[in-house]
Amino acid sequence: MDEWQLLFTKQAVKDARKVASSGLSKQVNQILDILKENPYAPYPPYEKLTGDLQNFYSRRINIQHRLVYQILEKEKTVKIIRMWTHYE
Repeated sequence: MDEWQLLFTKQAVKDARKVASSGLSKQVNQILDILKENPYAPYPPYEKLTGDLQNFYSRRINIQHRLVYQILEKEKTVKIIRMWTHYE
């Protein structure tokens, strides 16, 4: 089965630096590997977001941080929106 492509927004690239400096790279990389294989995989659990972020999904990195992404079916691409808390 083909892997899904990962596409990172400018914000996600900035967030990646914070992730690296906070020691959360391992958790984030595990989630990214899962998304490459199957963005609909049931584990770790994901949430379908609502409101302004409708059509986006979120998976927990840890208690505070989430990885927010969008699934682009036609392009077989997962667009990574954020990899840091959205409470800042």
